[in-house]
Amino acid sequence: MTRQRVPMIFSAVVLLAAACSTAGPADPPGQPPATTAVGAGTPGTGPATTPSDPAASPDPPDPASPGPGVTDYRVTWNWGVPSEPVRIDNKVRPPVVPPPGPPLPLLVEVRVGDHPDEDFTRITFAFRNGTPGYQISYVPRVTMAGSGDPVKLPGNAFVYIEFNPAQAHDEQGRSSIVSAPDPGLGYPTLRGYGSAGDYEGHVSYGLGLQVPPGSDHALPIRALQLTRPDGTRIVAVDVRRR
Repeated sequence: MTRQRVPMIFSAVVLLAAACSTAGPADPPGQPPATTAVGAGTPGTGPATTPSDPAASPDPPDPASPGPGVTDYRVTWNWGVPSEPVRIDNKVRPPVVPPPGPPLPLLVEVRVGDHPDEDFTRITFAFRNGTPGYQISYVPRVTMAGSGDPVKLPGNAFVYIEFNPAQAHDEQGRSSIVSAPDPGLGYPTLRGYGSAGDYEGHVSYGLGLQVPPGSDHALPIRALQLTRPDGTRIVAVDVRRR
């Protein structure tokens, strides 16, 4: 597929099409796109993981779907292949909670779910205490912020996601992520994911995609965000299954 910018569309059809994400229990309670360069930092602690089976039974009810109590739902990048990094800015004024709490939005959960009927696979990142800004881009390879060490990912195309300002560790430097799927996902196009850094307000991840020949090494992606009834903020990235 030829890379192109696609305008953001916010409609009822999109709301109905945005399905769920799964991979673990819910965490305890807690526009247009602009472009910027990929940020840097120093790698930090990666997420704790729990097993996830892509061929498991049907998804449970999804707390990330639009429904009763869900607010602030919006599509921030509609289906398309970005030719440049896409930057979504959200207003965050540190500290988001008084000391000794974490000063930045805190990543607490990663979920993944496959939706063949809607032709996409979704990965969601759940934050407490605010929605960070984020940047999404296709890259030739994913490297750890700061060190430049390669992040091993399956597939032949790679997406880089950076949240800023955000953190994925507590005051003692331990991972704040209480639930996440195994990195080797094995879905048709979203083959895996991995941490690419957590330091000085930047939390980064890479996605490994399996892209068909002749597609310019890219698949359409979509980004959206919302707030769950318990106040948890969600940023989701959808990847076409074909």
